[in-house]
Amino acid sequence: MRKIITVLFLAAFCICSQAYSQNRADEQMKQAQENLAKKEYIKARYLFLQAYNAFSSQGNYDKAVECGVNASALYHRENYYKEAFELLRGAELLVTDGEQKSGKTMPALRFRINKERLQMYINLKNPARAKEQLAKLEETAKASRNDSLNNDLLYTQANYYYTFGMNSQGDAYINRLIGQYKEQKNYAKVDESYKTLIDIARKANNAGLVARTYDKYILWTDSVKALTAQDELNVLKRKYEESQATIQDKDDSLSAKQYIIIGLCVLAAILAAALVVAGIVLLRFVLLTRKQKKAIQIANEHNELKTKFIQNISGQMEPTLNTLDATQPGVRALKGFAEHIQELSELESTLSEAYEMREININTFCESVMDKIKAGLKPDITTTVNAPKLSVKTNPEQLERILLHLLNNAAEFTPEGGKIWLDFKKRGAHTHQFIISDTGSGIPAEEQENLFKPFTEVKDLTQGDGLGLPICSLIATKMNGSLTLDSSYTKGCRFVLELHT
Repeated sequence: MRKIITVLFLAAFCICSQAYSQNRADEQMKQAQENLAKKEYIKARYLFLQAYNAFSSQGNYDKAVECGVNASALYHRENYYKEAFELLRGAELLVTDGEQKSGKTMPALRFRINKERLQMYINLKNPARAKEQLAKLEETAKASRNDSLNNDLLYTQANYYYTFGMNSQGDAYINRLIGQYKEQKNYAKVDESYKTLIDIARKANNAGLVARTYDKYILWTDSVKALTAQDELNVLKRKYEESQATIQDKDDSLSAKQYIIIGLCVLAAILAAALVVAGIVLLRFVLLTRKQKKAIQIANEHNELKTKFIQNISGQMEPTLNTLDATQPGVRALKGFAEHIQELSELESTLSEAYEMREININTFCESVMDKIKAGLKPDITTTVNAPKLSVKTNPEQLERILLHLLNNAAEFTPEGGKIWLDFKKRGAHTHQFIISDTGSGIPAEEQENLFKPFTEVKDLTQGDGLGLPICSLIATKMNGSLTLDSSYTKGCRFVLELHT
């Protein structure tokens, strides 16, 4: 029994001792960092060394390397390079021991040790030895497959080349890093990269690099305003789509209830004996319908406010876009996108306002529209117009706009030797159709459902904003008609514009 108590006591003592040692090492590391902040470098170095030894004995490799590297930096700050190199060699042996015990590599710790050693060779103006350390850093970062280490490596490579006057190589690495952050839309990191590069240039006394970097930084701050505005616009588009979906749900709900009301009315007429009961039910549904109409009215008012808000955002973007280089494809695309958004909003808010109508000759009109696209056709494309010499009352300007958009799309996607048709068909006394067909690549089935819906996918605006067909669809609706895709046509693409007079 006494032996068991003794063993338990010793185990508890060991655990307490280990915990005390851990806490003591953490306290020394904290004090070292505080002294470093106060620029009391000798005290900070002593405390970092004490913490390094304590963490090493505990097998806490991460903190041991951190303290060892900090102590080494303070050594060579006072030109004690021999002591600094010896300390880093000890830290490297410690990491090797940790790797053997754990059976796992520690590339992040090796990277930090080699980076500090590289900095000392840079300070000593020894490019050959610095190059050797840089190669080790590249191998370590590649083996780690760690994005943070790879980004740190790009900074370190740029610093090396700038320090030894190889500005073109330094530009290549820093531009690569900034390019990665731009692709990730990490604007804060881009900003930080430019500031870090300016700091590197100042330390290297490279006035030319400072000037070039400031110029790039100013251009970046101007362009990021437009990029940020685009991100805000995307958020507004999502909210706009959500409001549209809410309104559609309300409309669907109202339609369903109206059908129920009609059914109850018919039932009341047939079942005279149940007239009183049916009347009560009918009254209840009428009241409910009024509430639904009021809810839809409120939703429509909210939608109008959102539409005005989007128009205001587009209008506010215009002064900023006008300050940018209009020859850049991205700037032109943003300007066109802002104009399309405003037009889309105006069409949605004026659907009940009819266009002015006048008589036109269908054959002459269709031939004229087809002639306007012929200059942009690929070689050997055949165009055909099938339209009678018939007078129809319509709005020729808006009709021409829809047909030109559809024909230009057909011309773009129809290969050499293909065919494009523009047909007119009368479907009744007050209904006629314009049918545009081609032998192009067609539209994939997965894209057909959202073809006339705006903002259904994120696009590269320089390749088009995808708002052409939604705008044409709204114009057709305002002309008391509809624009649809004939999904049964499989030899290319076919659009049907049906108008009612």
